[in-house]
Amino acid sequence: MDVHARVRAGWEWLKGPEPWTRRALAGDLVAAAVIVLFGFAIEELDGGSALRETASALTVLGLVLLRRRMPAGTLLVAAALSAVLPGTLLVTLMLGWSAGRRIVGAGRAVGVFALTFLLYVGGTAATEWGEAPPMLLLVFTTLMYLATVLTPGLTSRYWSQRRTLLHALQERNARLMRERVMVAGQARLRERQRIAQDMHDSLGHQLALISVHTGALEVDPALTDRQREAVGVLRQASVAAMHELREVVGILRDGVEAPVREDEQVARGVAGIEGVVAAARAAGTEVALRTAGRPRPLPAAGDHAAYRIV
Repeated sequence: MDVHARVRAGWEWLKGPEPWTRRALAGDLVAAAVIVLFGFAIEELDGGSALRETASALTVLGLVLLRRRMPAGTLLVAAALSAVLPGTLLVTLMLGWSAGRRIVGAGRAVGVFALTFLLYVGGTAATEWGEAPPMLLLVFTTLMYLATVLTPGLTSRYWSQRRTLLHALQERNARLMRERVMVAGQARLRERQRIAQDMHDSLGHQLALISVHTGALEVDPALTDRQREAVGVLRQASVAAMHELREVVGILRDGVEAPVREDEQVARGVAGIEGVVAAARAAGTEVALRTAGRPRPLPAAGDHAAYRIV
């Protein structure tokens, strides 16, 4: 494995399970810089040396970068070192927030924060023993622990669990909406199939009877030419109605409109109006067709609607 692959593997390990973008990395570095500056001020007030200030700065930087991968470990280390390196005191705010959000399991979180309290109090007592009354030292250390570790941890855990709960509720609501749409779609499909079946069984049968009887009547030698022509118009109308009924039934049953041949499409548009008029005249109806203006192409929906209206 070359150096580049090792660096990449180390970077992937450092990011942890969560995505770590450049923006998040820049935010961590800025937060670490601010904490280091405040740490320098704390070290100056405590009379720390330059070596201790440098150690505090490097410790803060390392803990901030490792908090995503090891939220519990970095919090425990910070609690143990806060008494020895006062410049790392404020980093517990960030580490407490990160640990409260990322530690899995309530029992483990309680154990980590309890151990952090013991290390926090024990380290302070070991370094400050004799300089202040024990009870006052214990109360002060406990208040500092509550302010810098426990409060950020509880706030972060509440916020994280609330966000997780809201996300789960949103997913459940979206799933219910999808299921509702599917149920409604299935209900509509069943109703359309029922209507299609009824139309096919009733209207289809009646139109078939009309077509058969008019076909037989058309070849009856007792009819005159005029009567035979009228019966032919009825037979053609019944056949055309059966074709259209099949298309309607297919649309109701499958939800997909059947492809229409080009000649049928023309016959059902403005160009087919003359055929409708001619059929009506052949059946004995007085019909007058008047046109005005220049012919121009129409959209398919308008062309079909004009034919249907006529």
